[in-house]
Parts: sequence; structure tokens; C-alpha cells
Amino acid sequence: MALPGLSVVMSVQRVQLAMTEALQQLIEAARHSLFREDEREAQRRSFAYGNTRIENERITREMVDEQAEALRTGSVSI
Repeated sequence: MALPGLSVVMSVQRVQLAMTEALQQLIEAARHSLFREDEREAQRRSFAYGNTRIENERITREMVDEQAEALRTGSVSI
């Protein structure tokens, strides 16, 4: 006699395994992909914004962009 819940558990396990395999394929593909320079810069600015925003709610994306441009052009003033 088959247990009624057993087939559900086995189905869930198969889905989880398939999800794990799909995730592994995505991770492997990401390992071999390269960021374009503009993507890298956008990611850097997003990271800077997110981390500074945690400490100071008054930080805006525009402020981060202004500072990034100043760093890029060498016109940073303290």
C-alpha cells in the first residue's frame, strides 16, 4: 500500500533537484560572463549608494553619481 503523502514528497524533491541543477547552470554561466565597463560602473555606484544609505538617510543616488564623476575626472575636493 502506497502512502498518500509520499508521492507529494517525492515530487517536491524532484522539483528541488531540478531547481538546484538550473541554479548551478546559471551560476556556472555567470562565472564565465564579463561585465562591460558601464555595467561595472553602475554596479559600483549602486553598491556605494546602498552602503552609504544605510549609515545616512540623506544620501541620494545623485550625490553618489556626482562624487563618482568627480573621482573619474580628478576634480575631487575635500
